[in-house]
Amino acid sequence: MEIKKIKETCLYVQDLARSKDFYHHKLGFPVIGEVAGRHVFFRAGASVLLCFNPVASKVSKSLPPHFGSGQLHLAFEVEKEQYAPWKQKVRDLGIAIEQEFDWGGGYLSFYFRDPDEHLLEVVMEGMWER
Repeated sequence: MEIKKIKETCLYVQDLARSKDFYHHKLGFPVIGEVAGRHVFFRAGASVLLCFNPVASKVSKSLPPHFGSGQLHLAFEVEKEQYAPWKQKVRDLGIAIEQEFDWGGGYLSFYFRDPDEHLLEVVMEGMWER
């Protein structure tokens, strides 16, 4: 048995409207689900990014409760040819790039923060392949 991939990942955010503005209007992720005061979900390639209000998800009755806090990290994979345009897009949005890292073998990534200070990374496709 083998896990195919991580289908979705979750961030806990303080302001859903602010997160929607960042991920949808700035980064361009399509919104695929939204419940006012509880969550907003985005399509991120073949994966799903869930942004939850931690107060609301902590007291969930329909699904197991969950919540968290602190600065989390996730990485978005892009085709090598799209790496430079994504880096430029982030810069053009006025978002500071904290660091760019050369992983060797021709693979680069760069790091930046969302409005909740979660550390986001854009990585070139092919990193961590078997």
